[in-house]
Amino acid sequence: MTRILLLGGTGDALRIARALPSTGTSDGPHVYSLAGLGKVPDDLASAVRTGGFGGAAGLTRYLLDERIGLVVDATHPYAAQISANAATASRSANLPYWALRRAAWQPRAGDDWRWCDDWYGIVSLLEPFARPLFTLGREPLAHLDAIPAHQQWTIRCLDAHPGNARARVLDARGPFSHEGERTLFDRHAFDVVISKNSGGSATSAKLDVARERSVPVIILRRPTLPAADREFDDPADLLHALRTIP
Repeated sequence: MTRILLLGGTGDALRIARALPSTGTSDGPHVYSLAGLGKVPDDLASAVRTGGFGGAAGLTRYLLDERIGLVVDATHPYAAQISANAATASRSANLPYWALRRAAWQPRAGDDWRWCDDWYGIVSLLEPFARPLFTLGREPLAHLDAIPAHQQWTIRCLDAHPGNARARVLDARGPFSHEGERTLFDRHAFDVVISKNSGGSATSAKLDVARERSVPVIILRRPTLPAADREFDDPADLLHALRTIP
């Protein structure tokens, strides 16, 4: 079988990594690559690599040196730089580039979604609110010294980090249940949610609870991602395709 480099860091990517054949190839085991954030799995038959590659040029060298035959990009929909580097490196190494492109969430009846493109847009839309729940990952942590006097932030991200008098940080990893999200909303009385449009079911319960309670949601638009040789919106379909390659 062709040696695979699987770029991961999401629940879908881990599902794929756990299903990769344990035998690997004559060139070595398949490789599951992580940026280095969050928990590193220790139950995979594949080799696990953490850290960056040194941009597109460094990734190209890695692909050639390690005799990789296929790059599979299952990174987060907002990991635009990693995806751009993967697409460029795959072309440079003359390798196929496949990608898992998780379908975006779509607003439903009763949703109050307010769209923006960057942090500055978030800040502008956030001004009327007092008790936001941030579900953007670590980005809000860089702005703890700029919290307006009328706001009390709650920031949910994967790892524990210190907050301050105006910000609490919750370290939590999905999937999140509807009941758990309702309890969280009750405890902190959020009046707005800030979210990436991540797609999938692992973190969508917050949107359902926001809809139930008529809480607005500020949505950060997705970045533009590079085209892939093959694109999949379901991990099962991608796994089926992987099993058919020589």
